[in-house]
Amino acid sequence: MTSQPVVLIVEDDPAQREVLAYNVRAEGYLVETAENGDEALLRIQEHAPDVIVLDWMLPNVSGIEICRQIKAKPETRRIPVIMLSARSEEDDRVRGLEIGADDYVVKPYSVAELLARLRTQLRRSRPSAVGQRLEYEDVVMDVEEHRVFRGDTALKLGPTEFRLLATFMERPGRVWSREQLLDRVWGRDIYVDTRTVDVHVGRLRKVLCSTGGDDPVRTVRGAGYALG
Repeated sequence: MTSQPVVLIVEDDPAQREVLAYNVRAEGYLVETAENGDEALLRIQEHAPDVIVLDWMLPNVSGIEICRQIKAKPETRRIPVIMLSARSEEDDRVRGLEIGADDYVVKPYSVAELLARLRTQLRRSRPSAVGQRLEYEDVVMDVEEHRVFRGDTALKLGPTEFRLLATFMERPGRVWSREQLLDRVWGRDIYVDTRTVDVHVGRLRKVLCSTGGDDPVRTVRGAGYALG
């Protein structure tokens, strides 16, 4: 099982923020909240979430501006953003989508519908978390059955190596720093030395190469690791 997806809820209304957080947690996701744009940008910079639920009307910095900044940065532009707004006019919806929002939900909304849209975005950002099959070259991962194959050979991976491989296979080519891998694989509230990442990457490589194939995990000096 991979680590739980993290959803950042940016909403200045305390009651709506609490209702959203409660229902998203009930779906099994980890929730972080922010009540304004500045706080949201700080949280995103510290720990990039898997999906952002973003209110349009925020004090100081608007949701539209937050979305624009998220989508302008290479390190955050792939994070799905679901925009919440009381603006139901087509022009407003188009503006939200053109600025980079991945979905647009008009208030008042059905919580069930919002959760369904959240799951849709998670299929893009965290496919392993919703049980999707992952493939990279000759490596195939069945998340639901917790099985990994390289070619026709079944590989035996420990739980940590399994989560590590899932993270790599979700974003082939992306370079992950050791700190990012610690957050994603071990969890944000667990203290583990960054050298532990190197140990588990080494174990993962050993298993992946046990069939005689090339090592698909690339070390990027001074930056971290990537698949491919």
